[in-house]
Amino acid sequence: MSQESTVPGEVVETAEIPEPGAVTIVVPTFNESANVRQLLHQITEAVPARLPCEVLFVDDSTDDTPEVIQEAAQDCPFPVTVLHREEPVGGLGGAVVEGLKAATSDWIVVMDGDCQHPPSLVPDLVATGERANAGLVVASRYIKGGSRAGLAGSYRVAVSRGATWLTKALFPRRLHGISDPMSGFFAIRRSAVTAEVLQPLGYKILLELAVRSRPRQVTEVPFVFQDRFAGESKSTAQEGLRFLRHLAGLRAASPVARMVGFGLIGLTGFLPNLLGLWALTAVGMHYVPAEILANQLGVAWNFLLIEHLLFRERRRHRRWWDRAGRFALLANADLVLRIPLIALFVHQLHLGVLSATALALVTTFVLRFVATEALVYLPRRAAEKPVRDGRTARRAV
Repeated sequence: MSQESTVPGEVVETAEIPEPGAVTIVVPTFNESANVRQLLHQITEAVPARLPCEVLFVDDSTDDTPEVIQEAAQDCPFPVTVLHREEPVGGLGGAVVEGLKAATSDWIVVMDGDCQHPPSLVPDLVATGERANAGLVVASRYIKGGSRAGLAGSYRVAVSRGATWLTKALFPRRLHGISDPMSGFFAIRRSAVTAEVLQPLGYKILLELAVRSRPRQVTEVPFVFQDRFAGESKSTAQEGLRFLRHLAGLRAASPVARMVGFGLIGLTGFLPNLLGLWALTAVGMHYVPAEILANQLGVAWNFLLIEHLLFRERRRHRRWWDRAGRFALLANADLVLRIPLIALFVHQLHLGVLSATALALVTTFVLRFVATEALVYLPRRAAEKPVRDGRTARRAV
């Protein structure tokens, strides 16, 4: 990655926003060429000269957005930088994390590139954070003075409210004091950013920040969600599925939650197992080989769900065929181990058959969970740290 820097103009200090008050505005963009001129114009009009400011676009576009930014930046009184990613890892959230890592100011303001987040609120976000000594300031649509007016249609309003309710129900402690965890408009101190623990997926980066590395002091300011200036929303059904996967991954971050999720996924595996057994015996196969084959359907089902819901961030440590083979071996070993355990509990502990079976199920479940985490998804001891390939180009305009 190559870097160039520009020097902003003269800064007039003021007591209203105590130092440090410099701000980097991080704007993730994907094909927003029709909006960036208007956005830069709004930032120029809204951010006073007394607030040292730079704008950093993290761009995943396939259109001419980077070129349009370069042209529009010529009229800006502050530095404008484009960081273009050839591979948009992590989606919009991944773009924001790249921006958080690259920002150099004391405050970082994250906002969308479609003009639905009013730049006029940027000074208020920074000033509120300074006055409250907060590490995170969230622009909220759901406190007094805020509004979600810019959401197009009752369907998007319902989806937004439902997603907000779901996230607050899943993370009541982490999201305490945050009325709008779905907001994409917020300010955070650079000293409060722990980018190395973030594992974004999709576009809800505030949720990721709040759950994985929430600053101790959080405050909110109201804002009115504006109409999109041009283009179409990037919210799709696919993004909705990514959001649900992201929620599942965040909720499964603790060992206890992962174990509970592991058990629930295991229960769902009975359905493909029974369906496979019914289909194979219906065509005349003996029930013993039919059950062996049907069990593999349940194993495959469980593996797919565990891969995407519990251990998504750990899949990079081994190749998929290695993970699948190890998982299948452990799952089938569970069946082989269970029968001797039942016999042991009956003859040595003098338990009844039902009690021995239940105890064997619990024992093999715990062993299978621990073995799955340790042998399938933990990093290899000799694994090397990934090396960045330099495919992110940063240009100062």
